Amino acid sequence: MKIRAIIVDDEPLAREGVRMALAEEPGVEVVAECADGVEAVKAVEKHRPDLLFLDVQIPRLNGFEVLEALEPEQIPAVIFTTAHDEHAIRAFEVNALDYLLKPFKQARFHRALQRAREQLQARRGTGADPHIAGLLENMRRDASGGPRILVKSPDRILFLKPEEIDHIEAAGNYLVLHAGKDRHIARDTMTGMESRLASAGFMRINRSTIVNLSRIRELQPLGAGEYCVILKSGVRLNMTCSLGQFQERMGKL
Repeated sequence: MKIRAIIVDDEPLAREGVRMALAEEPGVEVVAECADGVEAVKAVEKHRPDLLFLDVQIPRLNGFEVLEALEPEQIPAVIFTTAHDEHAIRAFEVNALDYLLKPFKQARFHRALQRAREQLQARRGTGADPHIAGLLENMRRDASGGPRILVKSPDRILFLKPEEIDHIEAAGNYLVLHAGKDRHIARDTMTGMESRLASAGFMRINRSTIVNLSRIRELQPLGAGEYCVILKSGVRLNMTCSLGQFQERMGKL
């Protein structure tokens, strides 16, 4: 089978090394080369390759963040390349993914490529690779500082930390993340976001608003058992959940 591949590495000599190794292997076409993570995401979305040679430590987005930024059905087979990231190597081994430790020999490269061919043949028509999904889930679980929220725009990809977010509002099929003076658009559901951020000190105070509890300055009664949440920034948000629910949640922080 013909394989369309993208090479991602910030070092020109490293990209050349992969390209030269591929020249010894039949049936592989390099459709793009990228020097950073944002370029890689755009290249994968544009070319939809079968195989990605992906360096772990690259600028702007690292190798794992590149995969997180892609839709599951867009993620190709992946051969990771790394120079010294022992933690990453353990993650690859646990999740049955292949990696090349730089510098690599042609024989090792051949084995990795052969394994990728077998994976591609087995995956035809079955969608995303469950091993990749397992790797990303493990990396998210092990990440320090809690869950990060991915925000994509035409010119950049951000990973917001929970402590950067003041509150979140629903807007149709999207969410608006308020972070200081900045607003970011993310495609997610309120239920999904509420679940992801609950352990980071967030609470859903009405049907369309999730708030960072550490950003609350005070509550003001509106009558009939309803309250207005006032953030430290001065933003006012209506709260429809009960005061008891709010107090219980605050008591767990």
